Amino acid sequence: MNEEVLAAWGMEIGRTVETPVIFALRGDLGAGKSVLARAIARGAGVSGPMPSPTFNLLYRYDTARGAEVVHLDLYRLERVEEVWELGWSELGRDEQIVLIEWPERAEDILPEPRWDIFLTMDTPETRTLRLERVGAAPDLPPLPGR
Repeated sequence: MNEEVLAAWGMEIGRTVETPVIFALRGDLGAGKSVLARAIARGAGVSGPMPSPTFNLLYRYDTARGAEVVHLDLYRLERVEEVWELGWSELGRDEQIVLIEWPERAEDILPEPRWDIFLTMDTPETRTLRLERVGAAPDLPPLPGR
């Protein structure tokens, strides 16, 4: 799928997914993790700038649908223990949509239930997506073309 299709699917997720929900977005640099994260947030009703959380590690956004989007980027973590300072134990509660980029940095303590979304860049224009439900994560809209 191309970036446009990925973003459209993310918008649909943001509009329709039941909360709370956690997404572990997995893939190499440039695979589309941030594109998908922003699309989900936009679909949920986040407006305004959405800078990458790479340097701040975490941003929180209120949405038009009454949910809170929590966007984390764990790439710069030096020790897994650092996640507790980010309010890790509170993730996935109430009306939250939690988007975790580079979840491998905290693999052993990832919250459940969640969706693991694996993104692979096939060419600069196309990506392959694979979904893995962990626990009783809420349903998602179907992937485009399926």
